[in-house]
Amino acid sequence: MPVSPSSLVDRFGREVSYLRLSVTDRCDFRCVYCMSEDMRFAPRSEILSLEEIYQVAEAFVALGVRKIRITGGEPLVRNGIMQLVRQLGGMPGLDELVMTTNGSKLSSFAGPLREAGVKRLNISLDSLRPDRFRELTRHGDLHQVIAGIDAACSAGFEGVRLNAVVLRGRNEDEVIDLVQFACDRGIDIAFIEEMPLGSISEHSRALAHISSAELQQIISRRFELEPLGDPAQHAGPARKHRVTGRKSRVGFISPHSNNFCHLCNRVRVTAEGRLLLCLGNEHSVDLREVLRAENAGPATLRSCIDHAINLKPEKHHFTHSDEPDIVRFMSATGG
Repeated sequence: MPVSPSSLVDRFGREVSYLRLSVTDRCDFRCVYCMSEDMRFAPRSEILSLEEIYQVAEAFVALGVRKIRITGGEPLVRNGIMQLVRQLGGMPGLDELVMTTNGSKLSSFAGPLREAGVKRLNISLDSLRPDRFRELTRHGDLHQVIAGIDAACSAGFEGVRLNAVVLRGRNEDEVIDLVQFACDRGIDIAFIEEMPLGSISEHSRALAHISSAELQQIISRRFELEPLGDPAQHAGPARKHRVTGRKSRVGFISPHSNNFCHLCNRVRVTAEGRLLLCLGNEHSVDLREVLRAENAGPATLRSCIDHAINLKPEKHHFTHSDEPDIVRFMSATGG
């Protein structure tokens, strides 16, 4: 049965069919490229309730969104998260429910998430060395995360993908090992250029930047990569390659070196209910205000979302400057 097109079409003719929905700005890690070590999180009164998050999801699906990714912070630290996941997993009209996680709690949650209707998982993994993993995440236990990855591999998801952010001088010497780790488990991996969000003092973004082309060159010393075509043919911005002779695919997400804005089919809603029209711009609309307004119902929320799509900018303008392009941290943005 053909999928009905989304009614959310921006000024540039891009159809918005994908919502990244943050359930919390909190996380049990403090990854050096994502947030500061001494983070100040939003007061709980400013965070959407689970009921409000469901209302937002329901409104987007009514407008034609067919894919929702649950994000954070770390979504699995949100109290009552499985209640929301089960509700979303059974939502009529939603074709695909997926999640991004740091993997720390997957040993317990992988099976229940799959049973609740989550189809695919993206799991962050930037190092296979326990001491370095701890250094990059500031709090993470590598063995706990690997146990979570293995639990996800056994749970029957339609897809599991690792996400790795590579910083020059920190972990580029592990790129081949990370690909091998993915191949050994028959899962995919994507390498992501660091996003310039939030003020980071731990390292210089300009000096730490390493391009996707350079990473691909490193990987090609060990593995033969077969291009799988333009990202427009796939779900998401990654330029994907099949590892010859293996089930695994390697993707490269390149907001700096290979801008993919012309393919953008997504918007984000933060845990505070702010609808972000672009990862790299501040164009946004406060959905929390609409949700909590007296006498405002589902039709008002849908109308607000519909009108907001006209604010979606054509592209971002990320640079390598150590002055952040966007002052909000990635954890507050929602994955």
